[in-house]
Amino acid sequence: MNEQSTKSAATQPAVSHATFAVERAYPVPPERVFFAFSNLDSKRRWFAEGEGWVVLEFTSDFSVGGSEFSRFRFGDGPEITNDTQYQNIVTNERIVITYRMAVAGAPISVSLATIEFSPSGKGTVLTYTEQGVYFDDASAGANREIGCRELMEALARELAVAA
Repeated sequence: MNEQSTKSAATQPAVSHATFAVERAYPVPPERVFFAFSNLDSKRRWFAEGEGWVVLEFTSDFSVGGSEFSRFRFGDGPEITNDTQYQNIVTNERIVITYRMAVAGAPISVSLATIEFSPSGKGTVLTYTEQGVYFDDASAGANREIGCRELMEALARELAVAA
């Protein structure tokens, strides 16, 4: 390693890694839950909008190799970006994504996530598994899991309204 790369590595923030899984049952079939991920308007409602959130941009090309991009902030807080790439899609069964998040332009994480939709009686069990690397915040993995659980509740509200 040359001197320049040693200096750069020494001045870089620490990283932490976390893996977690969130499982949530919904009283609607997998097709309906999958639709809430694949339809731009539905996904925007439960994923990006909400009390106190300001959505500045939300675009999606829901296809393998496609991307989803959002810019938002909470109240007057800093701008947050989420840049997602769709790696694998099996209709009504699975979505695999990679995504990078930044706050005020500074990268905070890179993640690989798998979303699985399993039939359960007349409903669906959604399993969300994420492997992430978080920059300069040892508690970020635990916080991300909390955020994902909140998103699964927002999805439940979206599914209840759309039912």
